[in-house]
Amino acid sequence: MADEAEPQKEPSQEELMEQLEAELRKLKVSDVLVQTVFTVSSLGYRSLDEETRDLDQAKLAIDSLAALVPLLKGAVPDDVSRDLEQMVANMKLAYAKAAAG
Repeated sequence: MADEAEPQKEPSQEELMEQLEAELRKLKVSDVLVQTVFTVSSLGYRSLDEETRDLDQAKLAIDSLAALVPLLKGAVPDDVSRDLEQMVANMKLAYAKAAAG
């Protein structure tokens, strides 16, 4: 015998808004900034790739990260802060290599 589950009721617009607001209340600015740093670094590294090279975009990514990462010091665990600083340093080295070659 197959179990017949009741069809799932679609949440109303109001319920969806309440869920979204509840999630936003849990979110911290530091969480959003860390995610932004990861997104910008991914785009920056892609801009350094030989096939998709765009040094202007890579430089913009590096400059943006250099501004954001220090703001996270003290707002995220020390190991995360060190990893982010190292990522910026690595991206600067990759940029220099791409610009020279």
